[in-house]
Amino acid sequence: MRFLLTCKSCGKQIPFDLKANSCKCGGTLLVTYDLERIGRTLNKENLMYRQTTMWRYAELLPVQNKDCIISLGEGWTPLIPLKDTKGILPKGKVWVKREEQNPTGSFKSRGFSAAISVANEFGIRKVAVNSNGNAASALAAYAAYAGMEAYVFVPRDCPGLIVKECVDYGANTFLVDGYIHDAGRIVKEGENEQGWYNVGTLQEPGRVEGKKTMGLEIAEQLRWKMPDVIIYPTGGGSGIIGMWNAFLQLKELGFIHGKLPRMVSVQEQGCQPLVDAIENSGNFMPQNGAVNSCPTGMRVPNPPDGQLVVSILLESGGTAVAVSSEEIVQAQRSLGKRGISASPEGAATWAALLRLIDWKFILPTDEVVLFNTSHSIKYLPWNSNSLPIVKSYREWVGCRQQIVH
Repeated sequence: MRFLLTCKSCGKQIPFDLKANSCKCGGTLLVTYDLERIGRTLNKENLMYRQTTMWRYAELLPVQNKDCIISLGEGWTPLIPLKDTKGILPKGKVWVKREEQNPTGSFKSRGFSAAISVANEFGIRKVAVNSNGNAASALAAYAAYAGMEAYVFVPRDCPGLIVKECVDYGANTFLVDGYIHDAGRIVKEGENEQGWYNVGTLQEPGRVEGKKTMGLEIAEQLRWKMPDVIIYPTGGGSGIIGMWNAFLQLKELGFIHGKLPRMVSVQEQGCQPLVDAIENSGNFMPQNGAVNSCPTGMRVPNPPDGQLVVSILLESGGTAVAVSSEEIVQAQRSLGKRGISASPEGAATWAALLRLIDWKFILPTDEVVLFNTSHSIKYLPWNSNSLPIVKSYREWVGCRQQIVH
């Protein structure tokens, strides 16, 4: 097999295992590859003739049998220069990575194309996920395309149109009286009894690898010259982890040289555990107090491996910044006037850019990439009152039995 699992904390390597996600030491297990072997078939020249999806980087994704790939055409999203920014960065440039153009309208398409492909290769037919929204609808779409049975659990205040997407894709959809980690507890408790394959953040090997392709694409689209700063809206953190691994792999392959981008996580005030960790000398602690931010993908009080995300931010010379809901609304309007339909998460990167310029963290000559992770239309309301609301796994079991009978 051309890939293994490696612990990010102690460095221990184990054979690839579908359900292994953490080392005995507690560290996160991530896929690592035989890059010397991969370098024999993957080079800059032959990339030019490959399909314009994320599967152009198939050697760097954890699927052995290409017939098992589940793809809806995700990836290779436009990276466009943002107009009218000279007054903000006089000599620099602002790029927007337009992830809203993925098949399910968000960057989550990437992670679930990879995760469902891995599951498909291992014969999995029943999958479940906890999500703030876009991951749930993406899983629902890819599971439907693969002919798998999907169960999704989202907070009861999840944007209604995203909930409707899950229903329309045929997923068994449930609202949870709580946050994303409460939904995750239901999935975790039901894994064995229900036969679910848990595709939550960092619960399996595929999603972070799919997200990695965002970093691979940025490098290729910028002709292998790295930007100075990448600003990314961060909840669970798999995008930061994936992109950083992508850059390290590209450097080892000899595709890129020099300094890597400074990685910046943006969160919304009211749910900012990564920001708090940066302010606390890099020591991550989950946010156990009140959560007052809006129901978006950034609202993750306890990401699965927050310490790993923080360590990447610091290693890159980056940081984390919290912006207000008012700043996000203003940023949506600013990006809209520049032709970008931005989700709250995507707009938060613009608000963060302005803040970081004021802090002089971003210099006038810097080249910056913003991630618009979804389009704004997905956040329109929809009446989801007909769906059941549960607090725990046992309550879900009872609710499920009523639905079945």
